[in-house]
Amino acid sequence: MSASANSESLDTQVIHIPFAERWQIYHRLQELMIPCWCHADGSLRVQVNSMLTAILVRSTLMQFFASRRELIDWLEQCWQL
Repeated sequence: MSASANSESLDTQVIHIPFAERWQIYHRLQELMIPCWCHADGSLRVQVNSMLTAILVRSTLMQFFASRRELIDWLEQCWQL
């Protein structure tokens, strides 16, 4: 399954994710002190106002949706940088 994001405003992203993972991701973002909230329509909205926040959101989503091979490749790319 994949996640997608669409711009709602300059700094708020609407993330469409499967219901089963929504609350786990919400709680992880809260732990990271990233402003986010779930709406009645089931969407998860995340305030992304810095590059660091965008990286943390991406990393959190990858933990739930990336394959093991994708995670290994991403880590290897990080080490090369």
